[in-house]
Amino acid sequence: MCLFCDIVEGKIPSTKVYENDEVLCFNDISPAAPVHVLVVPKKHFDNIRDIANGEDGARYLLAVSKAIDEVARIKGLEGGFRVVNNCGEDGGQTVNHVHFHVVGGLKLNEHIL
Repeated sequence: MCLFCDIVEGKIPSTKVYENDEVLCFNDISPAAPVHVLVVPKKHFDNIRDIANGEDGARYLLAVSKAIDEVARIKGLEGGFRVVNNCGEDGGQTVNHVHFHVVGGLKLNEHIL
């Protein structure tokens, strides 16, 4: 089973920031910045290429985009933030369930994610 699917199903606890029918957003357990939230589609897609080409992919990408905006509002990131997606092992993806990192809370430089 997939780590993020287990978190979505409530089998593994997380600190929820935002949730809707398609997406769960929770604090990263090893934050790279003061704000580091993972935005995870509730439907399993292995990576961004899988979601882009998968059934319901457009719906979930729109839901992710709206959730990122909501996370930024909740976390007070009006000054800016970074969104990162790692795709595949060589791209740094460590959990094979597409997810997006929302990082902020300080002036970011190229060395953070």
